[in-house]
Amino acid sequence: MSSILLSGPAAEPLTLDEAKAYLRVEHSDDDLTIAALIAGSRIHVERQTRRALITQSWRIVRDGWPADGRISLSPSPLQDIVAARVYELDGSTRDIGLQAFVIDKGAAAIAFAPWALPQPGRIAAGIEIDIRVGYGDAAADVPEPLRQAIRLLVAHWYENRSAPAGALPIGATPAGVAALIAPYRVASL
Repeated sequence: MSSILLSGPAAEPLTLDEAKAYLRVEHSDDDLTIAALIAGSRIHVERQTRRALITQSWRIVRDGWPADGRISLSPSPLQDIVAARVYELDGSTRDIGLQAFVIDKGAAAIAFAPWALPQPGRIAAGIEIDIRVGYGDAAADVPEPLRQAIRLLVAHWYENRSAPAGALPIGATPAGVAALIAPYRVASL
């Protein structure tokens, strides 16, 4: 199973002004840098937690329907299913009615009767399910501990742009950030 990003978030969980206030930066010389650090911090937190913070659209691609009638989705939290289709042997698609699926938002999964769904004709990537995930459309929808983790990452990366001796390796998560995001991590199986 693979997950493909179709459309990213329309906003970030932290505005440039909020980040500058947290950093105590009063000039605009570093605005582009700070904006890039905000986006990078969001992506880092999303990858660490396997969650989408702001609403995004993803495509889940599978070879076939699992026999147990359940697909766990990543990233989470799941908002809704937008579309589902199977590919025929000739490459054409057949849409599947969304009423065939039951959404389990708590488990970030969908359930269905696998014997009631059309089987894909092609042997690889025969099923596509488009989903919408994220906490919501606005920064205020994102849990505050995750927003604080982004603030801390932005500050850490802003203050350590030249990676002085003894600094954390590139890509390492500072302990405070790891502690904030730990309760939101989705375990991999």
